[in-house]
Amino acid sequence: MVLLIVVVTIIVFIIVDFSLRIYFQRRNELKLKREREAALDTGLKLDFSGEAKTLKRVEVKDPKARILAVDDEAIILDSFRKILVVAGYSIDTVEKGREALGLILKRDYDFVFTDLKMPEMDGLEVTKAVKHLRPDIDVIVITGYASIDTAVETMKYGAMDYVQKPFTEDELIAFFNKALIKRRDRIEREMKPTVRLITPSTKESGSQHEFNVPAGIFVSRNHTWVNVEMNGIARVGIDDFVRKIIKQIDKVDLPKLNKEVKKGELLFSIKHNAHIIDIASPISGKVTLVNKEHIEHPDLIALSPFELSWMCCIEPSNLAEDLRSLKIGADTITWYREEIAKYGELAKGIDQEATGTASAGNSGDKAVEQKAEERLMEAFAATFLRRQLTT
Repeated sequence: MVLLIVVVTIIVFIIVDFSLRIYFQRRNELKLKREREAALDTGLKLDFSGEAKTLKRVEVKDPKARILAVDDEAIILDSFRKILVVAGYSIDTVEKGREALGLILKRDYDFVFTDLKMPEMDGLEVTKAVKHLRPDIDVIVITGYASIDTAVETMKYGAMDYVQKPFTEDELIAFFNKALIKRRDRIEREMKPTVRLITPSTKESGSQHEFNVPAGIFVSRNHTWVNVEMNGIARVGIDDFVRKIIKQIDKVDLPKLNKEVKKGELLFSIKHNAHIIDIASPISGKVTLVNKEHIEHPDLIALSPFELSWMCCIEPSNLAEDLRSLKIGADTITWYREEIAKYGELAKGIDQEATGTASAGNSGDKAVEQKAEERLMEAFAATFLRRQLTT
């Protein structure tokens, strides 16, 4: 009876706690929405004509991004303000392209939204000018169905994407949230990556911009790592470079127990989308243990700490000779930097090719983007993971 009372009490406590959390979350969301609506009402009553004749500005606290929208149709700009301000974005709107260019020289924006068809200065001209004056700003083109080909052409001059009108509130918010993610990804890719040597007192970085190299662990040319334990058994896994480039592993095929494997022969395979990547063994020996956790949860490999990304254990048969071709310590840091730079050039080339294909109107933007990702993965595997290790 006492046990039943305790169980019921715990269940009631959990239910009450959950309900309170939901209540306060919704109350905070409602409060935030009201604050943004008030900011919208206040901003539209202020006079910013000193900066631009048609300028209307609404600023919110801690905005997700700062937007400048230019369109000669006031009704479109009204929709942008009402939708995006409540969604958490600060926004300036003007009705002429030249006013927009004057503003980007004075203020910092993350995005410029520009209508494609406007008098005096159209969206293509605005795109070219913004990317020339402020290449750090991402441009998104607003277009109608009949002008999609021209909108795609603006991507040749640096536009990130285009949105087709008319649009619903949900469609615009979803589109813009996706654009914000793309901007963050682009900024992170453009940042110079760093390599961190991890020691027992140093926490591993989860940033896609930082690559971890644990001290005292050997690394092979195909980006597998080898940790020789006190009993002489070698634990083998994929390094942080592979984990962060691939990001998502969908399946793992591990070797069979007691399998004899030679250096350079297939040890295990990983699958990413439709790509199956064979990984060669960095050393020779007999497989004594496999990480079965990866079979059930391969998606966790990229999220787990470095040491938990091991695939199998090998009892070495020629360890002293095999270790000569592996890197460790300062040599690993220098080599990693070279590999990262090499990958950056590879990705840049494929991205430029994809941009050229999109601007030529050969296929849809999403199809071109997907094909570019597939080509990058193929090139990455061929260049970095399928290297010969027997020489």
